[in-house]
Amino acid sequence: MSIWVLISLAILVLVLFISVLKLQPFIAFLFVSLGLGISQLSTEETVAAIQKGIGGTLGSIIPIIILGAMIGKMVAKSKATLVLSESFVGFFGPKHLPFAFMVIGFIVGLPLFYSVAFLLLAPLVLSTAQRYQIPAVYLGIPMLASLSITQGFLPPHPAPYYLVTHLPGADMGITLGYGILISIPAMLASGWLFGKTLKNIPANPMSFVEESQAGNLPGLGVSLLVLLLPVGLIAIQSLAKGLLPPDHVLSTLIAFAGEPMVALLISLIVAVYLLGFRRGILWEEMRSWLLDSMKEISPLMLTFGGAGAFKEILQAMHVGDALLGLVQGSAINPLVISWLIAAVLRIVTGSSTVSGITTAGLILPLLVESGVNPNLLALSIGAGSMVLSHVNDAGFWLYKEYFGVSVQNSLRSWTIMETILAVVGLIGVLVLEQII
Repeated sequence: MSIWVLISLAILVLVLFISVLKLQPFIAFLFVSLGLGISQLSTEETVAAIQKGIGGTLGSIIPIIILGAMIGKMVAKSKATLVLSESFVGFFGPKHLPFAFMVIGFIVGLPLFYSVAFLLLAPLVLSTAQRYQIPAVYLGIPMLASLSITQGFLPPHPAPYYLVTHLPGADMGITLGYGILISIPAMLASGWLFGKTLKNIPANPMSFVEESQAGNLPGLGVSLLVLLLPVGLIAIQSLAKGLLPPDHVLSTLIAFAGEPMVALLISLIVAVYLLGFRRGILWEEMRSWLLDSMKEISPLMLTFGGAGAFKEILQAMHVGDALLGLVQGSAINPLVISWLIAAVLRIVTGSSTVSGITTAGLILPLLVESGVNPNLLALSIGAGSMVLSHVNDAGFWLYKEYFGVSVQNSLRSWTIMETILAVVGLIGVLVLEQII
């Protein structure tokens, strides 16, 4: 049986297990990964791939998710989300909040990994939506679109950075500049305009609203500091790389503090002090908040592990090699071919980063033969790596669980949003090719 037929059947079974039979996603991923693996690999290779996928995925994201969730819980329980949401509504007005959160998401997403930015901003979006009776999905999709765009298009995020540094002739500054130009229409189309159609999506989001208590609220400055501190630490790390020699003591300290895990840990300590101890909250109470935050995200972490297992099985089956064989010798524009390869890898692996990095390796012979602009090639791959996110993507489940949306409505909102930004991104690349 064709590898593509097997993968299509596997994804179909996965959707049926989760959405129809209501099987816990981790168990569904495990069943499908075992079945798909054994159909093409030995039992030993299948088990090894599943273990590697679970361990590799969870090992890289568990610290980020836990620390981000703890900070989110501190911000919510201390009523900092109340302060921030009321300030935003007062400044922008309720009618302009989706656009405002789209811009905020883009700014915060520039230096932060997607999961970090999501975990910091989602409580703020959801608390604002709940307090002012604004549909959660309508308010959240613009912010999520801008976060996705920064992850897929703009270095120094992992996949775009890898693409720029591995495609001969690509330049970091030029790719970033072109990427920002392409991001603007992609963000407006997928986040702001498409988001306007999602007001009636049913949702039962996590609650981050705390009842107001006069005289017991943190200040706006403190609330913003806790939220933006990780952004600042990571941004300073990026700036310091170009200003200080690598062996300088200050450079080493800044690099350490700017690592996402360390930046979040520092921010958590600051949050515990400024939002807790300084306001007279006992450690016993705060400890219960932190424990609750871990309990709330435990099902999500299992889902991430299952998605990692499925991704690793697909990589062990050499899906990328099979894909390259289909497109070699084609007369289609190389930018479109690279977008299509990245898109297919994204659909079957569920990871935009894996899709982008894998496509870079596959597309190098095509780059040499065609002479296409490497900066535009990096952006076309980045755009393709965002398309059609579904049940094998950890970001899909992060959105579904936090916003309390069904699988069907997640596909209707999240998946379409990601696909719109991917298509508009490709159109932007093709337009730039004609201009430059």
